[in-house]
Amino acid sequence: MTATYDVVIVGAGIVGSACGAACARGGLKVLVLERDWISGGATGTCMGHVVAMDDSEAQFALTTYSSRLWREMVDELPAGAECDPCGTIWVAADDEEMEAVEKKHDSYRRAGLETKVLDAAAMARAEPSLRSGLAGGLLVTEDVVVYPPVVARCLLDSAQADGAEIRTGTEVRSLRADGSVVLADGTMVSARSVVNAAGCFSPSLTPDLPVRGRKGHLVITDRYPGYIRHQLIELGYLKSAHAVQSDSVAMNIQPRKTGQMLIGSSRQFDSEGTEVEFPIVDRMIRRAAQYIPSLGRLSAIRVWTGHRGATPDKLPLIGPSIHSDRIWLATGHEGLGITTSLGTGRMLADLLLGRTPEIPAEPYSPQRFAPGGD
Repeated sequence: MTATYDVVIVGAGIVGSACGAACARGGLKVLVLERDWISGGATGTCMGHVVAMDDSEAQFALTTYSSRLWREMVDELPAGAECDPCGTIWVAADDEEMEAVEKKHDSYRRAGLETKVLDAAAMARAEPSLRSGLAGGLLVTEDVVVYPPVVARCLLDSAQADGAEIRTGTEVRSLRADGSVVLADGTMVSARSVVNAAGCFSPSLTPDLPVRGRKGHLVITDRYPGYIRHQLIELGYLKSAHAVQSDSVAMNIQPRKTGQMLIGSSRQFDSEGTEVEFPIVDRMIRRAAQYIPSLGRLSAIRVWTGHRGATPDKLPLIGPSIHSDRIWLATGHEGLGITTSLGTGRMLADLLLGRTPEIPAEPYSPQRFAPGGD
């Protein structure tokens, strides 16, 4: 069978969109297929935080690389992308967490990131709404906030300008080892390579994929301009993110250019429905109020949920699958899909085009989950 496309990408969230843009820019003939609408999955239900994370060496490498690509792109984004270079403050509640701040400061500085250690007084000046008695925090100045659905649309517009084809409302039934894609209506699309970028739905297309959906809740407030000035995350967030046996919550609050705030975060395995679970929301709000006591006096206008695809080692799957070198993966990004989308797209395009990626691709290879793999 003669391939109609060089690459077919399944999924038009921000990761699939970034893959489409990077592949089309590299001269490949690209088709992006989306069963619903652009950003209809996790991309449309998340915070939109571009953040450097040093939970592991591989995670730090990908998030810092991707953050650089974001900084290179921000001037090209339209006003609707709501790009806000507000920075992130990692909030330390006590002296033990301040030790973690110093370690993060050192590792970020070695990576060339601009950071500033805040003592208690500097923290109070930076964020007056925070409670007194906090030990301090770490300001990461180059982190930004964006509105992901608009960014995904921009990436696909870029892909189309480079010749890519986009089809929404097109469900994929299966991926074949020869690179062809079978659609729900029985139509077959042939390609040299197919990329599974379907997020939580990726295991339905690639058997035995180590990706599990993890449910999260978000609350958006009414407009309170200037109430907080930076993305605020408690140092305990990292511990919460690693809790895989139980539901977890942590303080994570984001300012929006509209004057609203997004309040998170929660993480749940084995909760597949989209319904709002108010006990979890209550825990989230109570946790956030431990840091911002006046939060309870504000008005919330909406609560919603989303699911993010997570892998056992907290790293995404980027590269050829263990089943076929013509079926590729770009999935399993969990809560870092927005941050790492651009790095994922660039790395995937480099690999498909036979170029050496700017950072080592091996830590993200799906081969690490092959029988006998690392």
